[in-house]
Amino acid sequence: MSSPTGQELAALALDVARQAAELVRARRAAGVSVAATKSSDVDVVTEADRASEELIRALLRAQRPDDAFLGEEGDDVAGTSGVRWIVDPIDGTVNFLYGIPQYAVSIAVEVDGAVVAGVVLNVATGTEHVAHRELDGRPLATRDGEPVRPRVAVPLDKTLIATGFSYDREVRRAQVTAWLDLLPRIRDIRRLGSCALDLCGVADGTVDAYVEEGVNLWDHAAGALVAEAAGARWELLVGAGGLSLIVCAPAPSYDELHAAVVSAGFAAEEGE
Repeated sequence: MSSPTGQELAALALDVARQAAELVRARRAAGVSVAATKSSDVDVVTEADRASEELIRALLRAQRPDDAFLGEEGDDVAGTSGVRWIVDPIDGTVNFLYGIPQYAVSIAVEVDGAVVAGVVLNVATGTEHVAHRELDGRPLATRDGEPVRPRVAVPLDKTLIATGFSYDREVRRAQVTAWLDLLPRIRDIRRLGSCALDLCGVADGTVDAYVEEGVNLWDHAAGALVAEAAGARWELLVGAGGLSLIVCAPAPSYDELHAAVVSAGFAAEEGE
């Protein structure tokens, strides 16, 4: 049997994400409460997070039982097909808890360790960002079926940067210190609360760039492919707090942003 194409995997991911989004909307309408906390007392999990991931796992298992699965809320599952699904059932759980319309179902697909498809579906608005790699490796990205591109590259002092803050309070201190250096040198920052959607914001020009320490693979796998496919560059560094630091910007302005981020102290040490 031939391996599935990135386009085929993206289509399946989108179908599953739409069904999970319906579940999440229904749970939001019924009322939301915290089910548990994880890394800290402000890192919350709701029953909707768990139910969304259980649904996604079941739907994918029914279609592709031999695939591996990595989800934020459940146990990792090994596979034999070379395909792995990387899932955040609700990226932006705190927004979901408060009713802020910026939370998403994020589903990425790896084949032999490389991400070939990704879907980020904003549950509150219904906006769908989808990306896949063609057979020649070229990535394509769309927003609601239409091609997307980042904003025209701007100088650092005109750059609007999306960001987020770690759940670890000591890491937050390091982040704030770095922002004290960088903030006077840029247009402004936006703290929107969803890594996946922030990366899609770079892809479609909603923001100019994105910088955040404390991201996990399930947070960025799908959104980073969307951003890359649209024409952005992204990179994972070691942050000042020792966690993964993601930097993303349109390709023409990436080097300037990267240099500014490193000089401001966001990264532990360039090249680590």
